[in-house]
Amino acid sequence: MTIKPQTILYARVSTTEQTIEHQRTQAETAGFVIDKVVADVGVSGIKTRLADRQEGRRLFDLLRAGDTLVVRWVDRLGRNYADVTDCIRELMKRGVVIRTVINGMTFDGSTTDPMQQAVRDSLIAFMAATAQAQAEASKEAQRAGIEHAKAKPGAYRGRRPSFTREQFEQVQAMLAQGVGASEIASEAGVSRQTVYRIRDDAAAAAAMLERWGRMS
Repeated sequence: MTIKPQTILYARVSTTEQTIEHQRTQAETAGFVIDKVVADVGVSGIKTRLADRQEGRRLFDLLRAGDTLVVRWVDRLGRNYADVTDCIRELMKRGVVIRTVINGMTFDGSTTDPMQQAVRDSLIAFMAATAQAQAEASKEAQRAGIEHAKAKPGAYRGRRPSFTREQFEQVQAMLAQGVGASEIASEAGVSRQTVYRIRDDAAAAAAMLERWGRMS
């Protein structure tokens, strides 16, 4: 019996503010027909390799040659350069096609043309490096924001932030990818002014979240 190829969405959220359903909706809005969703909840993409996550291990067991793996962006696989590049290469060796919702990238291991392979591998390396660099920049902004907030423990908190930690991180990630403010605002569900605020002073935005207890 011939087994029909599957399109599997892998989603990962690291905080309770984030939702798996949002990532599925994004994928379906982009035109993907999802057969199955595999998701890790409350798992860091920096500290935990994909193969060490409970559902990440299941993902490797499920995927077969001819299947398509969909992720919002490569940072859902992880935010560690070596882990992300190793995972994508391993999946391509198995005959799995990896596609991203953001930027609409496709990574296919079937090509034998050396120039196409070089371009593909360079893109994988660049995107994985960007994911790690963005994670490090986000953590640094958060640390600066927390220190700023702690320095004035009795300070007036100001207006409640109009964005969550998830949106803060998503905006930073998309800015790192060179996405325009209007597209980021639409994708993240925030105003363009919020995008500009995070872009121009990420530490201040992180401090605002910390003062309202929304950065943990």
